[in-house]
Amino acid sequence: MLKKQLLAIAFLLCCSAQLFAHALWIQTAPKGKAGQKQSIKIIYAEPGDKPEKLGEWYSDVKEFELWLIAPDQKRTKLATVAADDHFTAEFTPDQQGVYTLSVGHTAKELGGTTVYQFNASALVTVGKADAGNNPGANVNELSLFADPAKTYKVNSPLDLRGIAKNNGNEKLYISVASPSGWSKQISTDEKGLAEFVPLWPGTYFIEVSKSWKDSGTHNGKEYKAFWRSATLLVEVGK
Repeated sequence: MLKKQLLAIAFLLCCSAQLFAHALWIQTAPKGKAGQKQSIKIIYAEPGDKPEKLGEWYSDVKEFELWLIAPDQKRTKLATVAADDHFTAEFTPDQQGVYTLSVGHTAKELGGTTVYQFNASALVTVGKADAGNNPGANVNELSLFADPAKTYKVNSPLDLRGIAKNNGNEKLYISVASPSGWSKQISTDEKGLAEFVPLWPGTYFIEVSKSWKDSGTHNGKEYKAFWRSATLLVEVGK
């Protein structure tokens, strides 16, 4: 299974079109309530596939850290609980505004001569306040953002923003998978903005990834390339 995953990611590196690879995904309700526990689930999978068993997660990815950024920008590391094929966590909102959940993990092991970094985020809106509704709340080196204050519906444009911390004007390629199994690739403009029109209601799996040639030492081993991905789930209504 591990060999299969590495081959899939290696294929991604040599193709101009961006395809889905195994990634971390944070699943949680997009709306929360002050004083009420918010449940979180973290999986490692491809869109539409069953989550991988923890023993099959690539390298040390299961040792990720889950961070919560509150509307006032306070950062808290959340405890996670391991299950058979996922992790769970929870928090209780005490503020009105947007909470950002974030994971950023660079795998310890190389895949051949490539370093792999997995990023994931989720946005939870509590009440009607706009505090915390800021793409910059996510400090990951690569991230995706869809305005949580908006209500997304079928046949209406869904705006996305891809953010590469080291180059804010870089063109990025984003993969979108719908609840029906339909998928497509879109690209950002010079401002990091992109859009697509969802045709089915449900949860959309959205991933941005990039790879480039590089060289250096990672955990005592020489690498020649770097691969980075970031994921976000967006709910679309009828």
